[in-house]
Amino acid sequence: MSDPIVMRVGEALVAGGPPGTAAEPEVAIGEMSGPMGVAFANLLGDQVKGHTRVLAILNTDVMVRPATLMVSKVTVDNSRYTNILMGTVQAAIANGVLDAVRNGDIPKDKVNDIGIIVSVWLHPSVADKDDLDHKVLFELHRKATAQAIHKAMSNEPSIDWLLENQEKIVHKYYQMGLDGKI
Repeated sequence: MSDPIVMRVGEALVAGGPPGTAAEPEVAIGEMSGPMGVAFANLLGDQVKGHTRVLAILNTDVMVRPATLMVSKVTVDNSRYTNILMGTVQAAIANGVLDAVRNGDIPKDKVNDIGIIVSVWLHPSVADKDDLDHKVLFELHRKATAQAIHKAMSNEPSIDWLLENQEKIVHKYYQMGLDGKI
């Protein structure tokens, strides 16, 4: 049996598709018998209008393991956005979780003991795109989910890397502000 996983946190950004399709999940992973289980149950049981929490599923009635809860970072206020979030993106997240198990980032012997909370970013503009490429959207969110889990389980970036690179890294939107572009 693997060591206990109290709580791990990670994030990833995967872009490269058409505007609005970038994926930026933030994940928390931990044993359901600890603080993660409490957080998971509270989120699932305390639904909030516009920020519905749903389980990651491959298809209706096929939940992934570890149990994974999606929480939208964007207020959901129209049915097209809802269908994209709780269709294409939901399936992508479920597949990303399974990819993380297959890759060994999540120990197979832990899949029934841990839970994952994924805070999901889906740009609101997707609801206005008549030519939205669902395949690209799916692949970006799948890859980003697996990467965020990998980073969480590997404790990446390390504190040594962060200290070494602190002055070299400039937040994209801070730089855009300095350049007068926002």
